[in-house]
Amino acid sequence: MIIRTRAFARAGLIGNPSDAFYGKTIAVAVRDFRAEVVLYESPTVQIVPNERDMSEFGSVEALIKDVRLHGYYGGVRLLKATIKRFVDYCQEHDIRLPDRSFTIRYHTDIPRLVGLGGSSAIIVAALRALMQFYQVHVDKQQQPSLALSVETDELSIPAGLQDRVAQVYEGVTYMDFRRDLMEASRYGQYEPLDPELLPPLYIAFAADQAEPTEKAHSAVRVLYDRGEKKVIDTMNEIASLAARAREHLLARRPDALGPLINRNFDLRAAIFPINPDHLAMVHAARSVGATAKFAGSGGTIIGTYDSPQALAALHGKLERMGCKVIELRVR
Repeated sequence: MIIRTRAFARAGLIGNPSDAFYGKTIAVAVRDFRAEVVLYESPTVQIVPNERDMSEFGSVEALIKDVRLHGYYGGVRLLKATIKRFVDYCQEHDIRLPDRSFTIRYHTDIPRLVGLGGSSAIIVAALRALMQFYQVHVDKQQQPSLALSVETDELSIPAGLQDRVAQVYEGVTYMDFRRDLMEASRYGQYEPLDPELLPPLYIAFAADQAEPTEKAHSAVRVLYDRGEKKVIDTMNEIASLAARAREHLLARRPDALGPLINRNFDLRAAIFPINPDHLAMVHAARSVGATAKFAGSGGTIIGTYDSPQALAALHGKLERMGCKVIELRVR
């Protein structure tokens, strides 16, 4: 039997990056892009490389182009780490796995290093395939933490839970990562919200302006762990924006999200270094009346707009800057 699983890209609507700092966020699944994993039984365990895992190039220039597009690492290391962490999880929970081997491969069309959760999507899809192959049940609430541990524990990549929660739950999800919950169980409180409550949303990104997530987070993490008051207070306020956004959505006041989204970015810019090209995207969107903030940490922006004319203006302004603009349809 051939097992096919998938996980979608995600966009942080509001509250990020406080998810990595005991905060609160709302995130949406972006069904325009996905990672897919195919797994089937075979005599040995085999991980099939993807085009993002190339190790042979026609020239130095081809190698450099590949690095710019895909970074220094492809998805094979993610699959290896996912398999190991899944087996560790089963051993920790006294789950005996049958002696079966498999071949696994992946494909993804999620733009790389633009803050849409491409790596975590591969991991979530792989975990779904492994759970199905071995018929192992992992509580939905615990799956994001298991997926996160693949990167943080196995690969030492700094990351937060938001991406994995959004990809496990899909649709639109409110997340509370307050410290007492996280320290007690390693997962937060997750609440699916009705996508019909959302205002019109867009995302925009430029693949040639990609930036690794860890680059943005590392310096702020050091300051936060030192107890830097400005960083802690700013993260707390960013988290409060997500809680207020949830209240507005449940009260059917979607228009109230716009100012909160803009405030989210302005607070982020007060403590994080901002790539000038990414800042220009935010200013361009706001110049035509849209709201804008980062959807993650790699350069994708997300925001609201109030009319088809405003969406057309967004397309015109941002596409001239080399950006792709997508009208989000969350479901």
